[in-house]
Amino acid sequence: MELNGTRVIAADRATVWSHLTDPDTLREAIPGCQELEGSLEDGFTAVVKQKVGPVRATFKGGVTISDIVETESYRIAGEGKGGVAGFAKGRADVRLADVEEGTELSYDVHAEVGGKLAQLGSRLIHGTARRLADQFFDRFQEMVEGPPEDTDDAAGSTRAG
Repeated sequence: MELNGTRVIAADRATVWSHLTDPDTLREAIPGCQELEGSLEDGFTAVVKQKVGPVRATFKGGVTISDIVETESYRIAGEGKGGVAGFAKGRADVRLADVEEGTELSYDVHAEVGGKLAQLGSRLIHGTARRLADQFFDRFQEMVEGPPEDTDDAAGSTRAG
């Protein structure tokens, strides 16, 4: 399965890069991540709990980052085993570029699943993968930019009342 997308993040490229390579940021941004230990140089071990359709699983595996071009791009790859649920593995090529509004982050993801997960059907798997990617990048963007500011005074007074 293939996914791709772009996000414009209101921060300079060096800031976005530092978050992309920070284990604490990645741990917080990965949906269902319970543990992420290790380093950029040696790779990470991870534990992630996820529900895909009716299948709930805890995936344990490794994450590596390679093809690093400082402040420009890298490849992140991971593989996890979820017991009887099966396995999930994938990689994402992540690129950064300067744009007027800050930094454009673009990604191309290739993912595979096996076991019970593969039996769920490609539409469900693809929809779940898209949702998880969106959740990751929403969280990542908020961590880099900070929480969105409430600029609508009427909305603020409505909530207060």
